[in-house]
Amino acid sequence: MQRIIIGLFMWSCCLFTFGQTTSNLSLKKELDSIYTADQKYRQLLFSGLTRTKADSVAAVYKISKEELPDYLMRKMQETDSLNLIRIEQIIQQYGYPGQSLVGTPTNEAVFFVIQHSPNIEKHLPMIKRAADKKELPFKLYAMMLDRWLMYKGEEQIYGTQGKGLETMNAQTGRKEFKMIIWPIKDAPGVNKRRKEAGFEQTVEENAKRLGIEYKVFTLEDVKKMQSPN
Repeated sequence: MQRIIIGLFMWSCCLFTFGQTTSNLSLKKELDSIYTADQKYRQLLFSGLTRTKADSVAAVYKISKEELPDYLMRKMQETDSLNLIRIEQIIQQYGYPGQSLVGTPTNEAVFFVIQHSPNIEKHLPMIKRAADKKELPFKLYAMMLDRWLMYKGEEQIYGTQGKGLETMNAQTGRKEFKMIIWPIKDAPGVNKRRKEAGFEQTVEENAKRLGIEYKVFTLEDVKKMQSPN
């Protein structure tokens, strides 16, 4: 089991060992490490190992399998907080460390830390500038924009974001958890926008990747679906 975890860890490291020549190798190495840390516990939480190999994964961390989900979530949140502190310092010193400074795909590291933080609104204009200058893939800006709009309770643009809702089953009277693709502005045109933004998958294919049955919902639909507090 340790080999599986190490394999996942090394896989994320390998993603950041290729790319273009960089002008700041030391910063590239640091950002590669930050990205690896950002992904470490997410991969374990969402890879299915916590369901299929819970005993073995728990043994690696010397905890019970019942404690495993909360433990991994706590470690992920702690890592996110530490990463964000350092990323804010890097941004203050360099601005967005994009392709011309650290090469690809290291230029995506700061994006992912911000995407997993509460500071999206603060940095969204910077992310857009980086994307407009081709220092960062535009589709990543699109993902962050969608997430920010979803957090504000507004329609997303590119259909990148899914959300879990606590709903009330009218027949049983019981609360249920339902995953949906968050409402999309001009849903019929979303795949055209996705293609223009650089996404290879359609919104339907993306939903399937996320394990969500794609259906078009409005904001009013979401309000009606959610159970009362």
